[in-house]
Formats: sequence, structure tokens, C-alpha cells
Amino acid sequence: MTAGVDQEPAKTARGVLGAGFRGPTLGIVLVVTLLAFESMAVGTVMPVIADDLNGLSLYAWGFSATLITTLLSTVLAGGWVDRSGPARPFLTGLGAFVAGLVLAGAAPSMWLFVAGRAVQGLGTGVSLVAMYVVIARVYPEELRSRVFAALSAAWVLPSLIGPAVGGVVAEHAGWRWVFLGLVPLVIPSTLLLVPALRGIAPADAAPAPGRSRYPAALCVATGTGVLLYGLGGSGWTMLPVALAGLAGLAFGLPRLLPAGTLRLRRGLPSVILVRGLLSGAFFGTDVFIPLALTRLHDFSATQAGIVLTVGGLGWSAASQIQGRSERPRESYALIGAVLVTAGIVLATVALQFSGWLAAPAWVVGGAGMGFSIGSLSVLLLDLSAEGEQGVNSSALQISDTLGSSLVVGVAGALVTGFGAARLDTGLAVAGALFAAIAAFGVIAALRLEVRP
Repeated sequence: MTAGVDQEPAKTARGVLGAGFRGPTLGIVLVVTLLAFESMAVGTVMPVIADDLNGLSLYAWGFSATLITTLLSTVLAGGWVDRSGPARPFLTGLGAFVAGLVLAGAAPSMWLFVAGRAVQGLGTGVSLVAMYVVIARVYPEELRSRVFAALSAAWVLPSLIGPAVGGVVAEHAGWRWVFLGLVPLVIPSTLLLVPALRGIAPADAAPAPGRSRYPAALCVATGTGVLLYGLGGSGWTMLPVALAGLAGLAFGLPRLLPAGTLRLRRGLPSVILVRGLLSGAFFGTDVFIPLALTRLHDFSATQAGIVLTVGGLGWSAASQIQGRSERPRESYALIGAVLVTAGIVLATVALQFSGWLAAPAWVVGGAGMGFSIGSLSVLLLDLSAEGEQGVNSSALQISDTLGSSLVVGVAGALVTGFGAARLDTGLAVAGALFAAIAAFGVIAALRLEVRP
């Protein structure tokens, strides 16, 4: 019997901080807070890094490299976590994340910085899959929505101070300390979670992973990188490169996702598809807002961070609302998809006139993610057998990271193609792309409910 599956009613009544749940809850929240702080801060300081390392042409790769390697490690982690339990994969993932922080913080060139971000992605992918399985094995079904609400709450402090602190650190101490300063903080967060990890056994009936998943994962990760490289090139000579990347995705992706995901099949396949579409659209916009603010409206890194902070607060508030509600998760996912679409449209229009107008617009987009992401995570676990929780959580993270990496990469190619002289036009076209992807997410969100 896995730890935490059968809980006494008294423990359940006390909630996620009750006896038996307090340790894993605090450990998970603290680790997510650390990951969230890095994620929020790096978006703010990326324009500073690109200027310092003369790497504007690799701006999008500072994000895409992390997402691509997260994709690869996510696939490898799914079966590993189901077979061995989440403890060893989780600790290995955190170790790789720390190594990536050190490499990125010490990088003398933009290429080495991108390499450090790639190592971070390897660690993040393994850690996230393991964390989902911890939640599935420790908490009863009625508490899972509250756990995911607590994870969103873990974004509150990073949302409040992450972008602004990242900007202040970059301006006064140097952008490198945004990465190096986080390294010592990993140790106490990890120690708090170790006792809970030791008490979780492997699933009783974890299926052996298909051998085709590993070459498929390699094809998807390589195909994504080749596609983004081809899109980032100039001239028609790069078209065969981009087509080769698409071929890798076409071969590998159907083997990594549940059957019917790309055909909007009801239930679990649509849950995974909606997650990828909304993540791609939202984080694509989130990546380019600081660039628009600093280049078009002369914002400092600190001021740009304030705008992103507002969006994070909207995310956290909406997540708390859905986590305590009894409404069906499908309805909150649909509401969230609509709000993400509206937020992207409003932010894109606002950035053409005033930087500060983007702040209230991004509250709407952040609220949409708060309503949808936690609800989609709960739906995934509810629709997964115990022995398939790792693999299905892996598929969710694949959709998440692949959607983000492809959208950010394509938008980066668009912005680079328009050039610095027409940056406003390039960002407007990218915003229209983000809005279209989010609108497709609304359509897919209508297919979440499983019908007899």
C-alpha cells in the first residue's frame, strides 16, 4: 500500500496542513516557491542579459532551451517515477536544477548562458513529474484541488517580489546573482521534503514503459530544437531544416501523448491539449512583455517586473477561488481559457499605446491561468489509474513545455524577422498569434467533460 492513500477522516478534515499532510505540503510549497522565484525573475532580467552578453539574437533561446530539455527529461521521468517512486527522481532533478543555476550565473557568453538554462530544464522536468506523483499518492481525492491551490499560493511571494527583486538585483548587484543567489536556498527546501519522499512506495502495478517512448522523446526534443533553429534562420535555405524538425515532432509526439490528444478526444486527451495551448499562449505573451516595456516604453527592469507581478497576483487569487469551490473542474478550466484569451488581446493592444496599461490587462490573463491550471491538474489525476499517474503527469508536462517552447520560438522568429526598427509591429503580430492559440484552447476546453 502506498503511503498516504488511505487517510483517516480526521486527517482529511484538518486539510492539507493537518496531521500527516503538514510535512509534504510545506515541502512542496517551498520547492515550488523557489522554482517560481527563478521563473518570475528571469523574465524580467532577460533583456539585461541579452544586452550584457550581446545575445539579442538568442533572446528566445534563453527560454526555449529550458523548455526543450524539460520536455526530454519529463518523458524519461514518467516511467522512472512510477517504477521507483518519486524520491530519487525528485532529488536528482533538484541537483540538476542547481547545476544549471551555477552554469547560467557564471556564463561568459550567451551560448553558455543558454546551456545553463538547458541544464535547469533537465532538472525541472524530473522534479515536476515527481511532484505530481507525490500529490497523487499522499493526498485523498477531495484534498487535491486544495493542494494545487496551495501551489498557486506559492507563487504569491515570487509574484510580488520576484520580478521587482530580479530587476533590482540586476541593476545594483548584477544579473548573475539572480541565479547564483538561489543556490543556497535549495538545501533547506529539500531537507523539509525528504521525510515525506521516503514514505512513498512505488505503485503496485506500474506498467513497464514502452521502448518506443525513449526514441520518441529524443525525436520530439531534437525536432523542436531543429524546428526553432530553422525558424530563427534567414532565407529559404533554412526551410528544409524547419521541415526536418516538423518531421521529428510528427513521428514522436503521437507516441508520447494519450491517443486522441491531437484530435480533441474527450476526457484526458483534451485535458492535456488544453494545458499545452494555454501555457503556450500565456507564457509566450509573458516572455515578450518585458521586451516590449523596456524597448518601446523605456521601462527599467524593475518597472517591467511590476507589470509581471500584477499578472502573477491575478493567477494566485483565481487559483484560491477555484481550489475552495465545489463547482466542476471543467467549468473553471473553460472560464480560465476565455480569460487567458481576453487578457492576451487586451495586453497586446495596451502595449501599442502605454506600458502601464498592460498591467490591468495582464491581471485578466493571470486570473485565467489561475482558474484553469489547477483545475486541469485535478482532472488529470482523477482520470488516471495509480500505475499510470507518472506517465500521464509526464504527458501533461510534455504538452505544457512543448506548447511553451514552440510558441515562444515561433514568436521569437517573428520578432527577429521584423527587426529592431519594426519591433512594435513584430510584437503586435506575435500577440495576435498568442491570442489565436488561446482561442483554440477555448474550443478544446469544451471537450473536457467525459460523457457516457
